[in-house]
Amino acid sequence: MTVGIAGLGLIGGSLAKAYKAAGEHTVYGHDLDTSVIEFASLAGALDGALTKNNIGSCDLVLIALYTGAAIEYMEEMGPYISKDCVVVDCCGTKKRVCEAGFRIAEKYGFTYAGGHPMAGTQYSGFKYSRATLFKGASMIVVPQRFDDINLTQRIKDLLMPAGFGRITLTTADEHDRMIAFTSQLPHVVSNAFIKSPTAETHKGFSAGSYKDLTRVAWLNEDMWTELFFEDREYLLYEIDTVINSLCQYRDALRDGDREKMKEILREGRIAKEKVDGR
Repeated sequence: MTVGIAGLGLIGGSLAKAYKAAGEHTVYGHDLDTSVIEFASLAGALDGALTKNNIGSCDLVLIALYTGAAIEYMEEMGPYISKDCVVVDCCGTKKRVCEAGFRIAEKYGFTYAGGHPMAGTQYSGFKYSRATLFKGASMIVVPQRFDDINLTQRIKDLLMPAGFGRITLTTADEHDRMIAFTSQLPHVVSNAFIKSPTAETHKGFSAGSYKDLTRVAWLNEDMWTELFFEDREYLLYEIDTVINSLCQYRDALRDGDREKMKEILREGRIAKEKVDGR
């Protein structure tokens, strides 16, 4: 298989390494920072730069760029992409990029599907990429049609060498609704939590819960600002929901209401048990 990867940060770099580790795949890469392409090639993650001259040979093109840049890249490279190629983006929200991707794919004749690999770390950049990042992880795919079984299987086959344990099919809107809760809200909460003045003197007093809650406070503010605003409606709902819940804990403490505190803590425990299927 010949794979083209646009964007060689944590996600794109890890995809490149994964495909190279999976077998005899040819991998070309593109990044605005040409030194990253050179470094990735020296590291054995690439067979060369992804260009207008060789993108036509790709069976799969993965676009690991911010949404706006991903759309621009598809529009720019669309005329050079083979009609037999499948293009999948890796953006963190899907509605805007999928609307553009389906339109551009129809214009130039290739196949496009939205994608979102559910794996990552708090770090960014090629130097933190690794071939095993997606091992066992879910890959969310937004196809244009859900009744084309052969195309769905083809997309799965093209993606599985990266090590994904599961391919989840959904719509762009459902993806963005769910991701506001599972990904974006935790980043907001973590980033807000670490701003407490108490955090400056936490050493010696913190353990696993502190580490778990603050891990994603270390984020790329440019990328996450773009993601938050692209998913503004759904994220506002989730933030309002958690604020309303926090007010209940605050009010119980303020009012000295131990029974109320036990009640809302019990509700949270039962909710967790229900979600986990216990």
